[in-house]
Amino acid sequence: MMWRDDLKNLEVGMWITPHRRNNGVTQGDEVFKVKKEESTSDESDVEEVTHLQSVKVKAEANPEHIVGLRKKNNITVKGKNLPPPLESFGELASVYGVDENIVNNLKSAGYDGPTPIQMQAIPALLKGRQVLACAPTGSGKTVAFLAPVLASLGKPSRKGFRALILSPTRELAKQIFRECTLLSAGTGLKANYITKVRQDDTYGTKFSSKFDVLISTPNRLIHLLRLKPDLINLQSVEWLVVDESDKLFEAGTRGFRDQLAEIYKACDNENLKRAIFSATYTVHVARWCRKNLKKVVEIAVGHRNTTVDKVEQELVYAGSEQGKLHAFRDLIRKGMSPPVLVFVQSKDRAKQLFDELIYDGINVDVIHSDRTQHQRDNVVRAFREGKIWVLICTDIMGRGVDFVGIKLVVNYDFPNSAISYIHRIGRTGRAGMAGRAVTYFTDEDKPALRTIARVMKDSGCPVPEYMLSLKKTSKRDRLKMENTVPDREDISTGAPKLKRFKTNQKLKKKSVQ
Repeated sequence: MMWRDDLKNLEVGMWITPHRRNNGVTQGDEVFKVKKEESTSDESDVEEVTHLQSVKVKAEANPEHIVGLRKKNNITVKGKNLPPPLESFGELASVYGVDENIVNNLKSAGYDGPTPIQMQAIPALLKGRQVLACAPTGSGKTVAFLAPVLASLGKPSRKGFRALILSPTRELAKQIFRECTLLSAGTGLKANYITKVRQDDTYGTKFSSKFDVLISTPNRLIHLLRLKPDLINLQSVEWLVVDESDKLFEAGTRGFRDQLAEIYKACDNENLKRAIFSATYTVHVARWCRKNLKKVVEIAVGHRNTTVDKVEQELVYAGSEQGKLHAFRDLIRKGMSPPVLVFVQSKDRAKQLFDELIYDGINVDVIHSDRTQHQRDNVVRAFREGKIWVLICTDIMGRGVDFVGIKLVVNYDFPNSAISYIHRIGRTGRAGMAGRAVTYFTDEDKPALRTIARVMKDSGCPVPEYMLSLKKTSKRDRLKMENTVPDREDISTGAPKLKRFKTNQKLKKKSVQ
C-alpha cells in the first residue's frame, strides 16, 4: 500500500520554546483561544453518534479485555468517557454505522485490520471527540483520521468544504489526497487538493460547493483567504485536521503557527472539531491542546519520540566527509536492496552527492527545493515505479511522504534533532514491513550523538555504552543545533580546492624551470 506537560516526562532531545505570558494567555495564542460563544460546554448527548448504545454495551461488556487490548498494542490514552478500541474494521459498520463503501475500501486497500493508532483514534473521532494523537511514522495515522472524518460527513452536501486537512508539505498533501480519494470511492464524497493558486474564481463559492473535503498546505490556503473578494469560504468546516503538528505549530512569523491562527479564525463554525496528529511529541503542542480543545482525548502508541521497532538502526563512524563518501560507496558495493532514501542537510550538498554518484553506475536522482514542482513530481513518480534506485533528498521529504517498500534509509548527514531523525528513518519500516537505517557521523556530530543514541536505545536497538555516557547538551545548545547546520567540507572524492591550487602552482614553477 502506497502509501504530559510535565518537564519530568520530556524525552531526550526535546526542548520547550519559552513563551511570555500576557494576562494568563500564552503570547501569540490569542487567536487560538476557543471562542466563548463556541459550543465547548459539556454536550455529550449531542456529540454521541447514532450507535452510542452499541458502543456502550461493548465498553461495559468486558472492561478488563479493553485494558488488556490497549496494553497489548502499547496504546496509552488519556481522557474521560473513552470509547473502546476498534478490534476489526467490521465494527465500523456493525457498531458505528459507517458507510459500507468506506469499510470495503479499507479492505480493498490492503488493510486486514486496524493498526494500534487506528484502533483508538477512529472510535474517538467517530464519537465527535477532539483528539491529540502521537504514533510512530508508518503506523497508519492518515487512515486514522480520514476514515472517521469521511464517515462523519455522511452524504455529499452542497454546503461547501466541511472538512479541512492541513499538512506542512505539498508532497504530503498530495499523498493524503490520493488516500482520501481511495477511501471515499462509492460514497459520493469529493475531495479537492489545492495545486495552483490563481487570482480568479477557481476556488469561489460555486466551485467549493462541489467538494466536501479540502486538503492543502497552510501557505496556499492563506493566499486564498487574503484575496479580496474572498475566493474561499471555510464557514461550513466541521473538521479541522492538522497532520505533522509538531512542524505546523512552530513559532515565528515565518513559521506555520501564525498561519494556523489565521486559518482557524476563518473556520468559525460553532460545531468545529479539531484533530491533531504527529509522529513526534512536543510539550508545546500538548499544552495548547489541553488548554484549547474541550474534552480532548490524548492517544499515544508506543514510547513517545521513538521509532518503529521493525527498523534495524545502525550508527557508523566515518571519520571525515571523504570517509562518509567512501563508506556509502562501500555500502553500495556490498549490495544494498533498493529503493534507498539518502538524507543530506542542504540542497547544495544534495547536488554535490548527486554529482558524485551519477557516474557510479546506479540509478540515482535528487529532489530539493530548487527543483520545480513538475520536476519533483516526475522524480517521485520514477522512484515509485522503480526507475530510480537511490533518491537523495533534504528533510523536505522527511515529513510523511510514503513510498512503497523503502528498504534502506541512509542519513548521510547527521540529523540535527531527535525529531528530524525519527521522521527521516520513518520512511522505512512502514505498514509492518522490516527496514534498515544507517546513520553516518563524524567528530563534528559528537554534540548531538547522545540524543540520537538515546532514541535508538528507547526503540530497542543496541547502542555502544560510551555514546549514552556522553555529556548531555544543554537546552540552549540543542536549540542552536536545531536551527543551524554544521559547516562541512564539500562532498568530493578529490582533494580540497585549496590544496589542488597549491599543487598546480608548484607544477607551473617546475615547468618554467
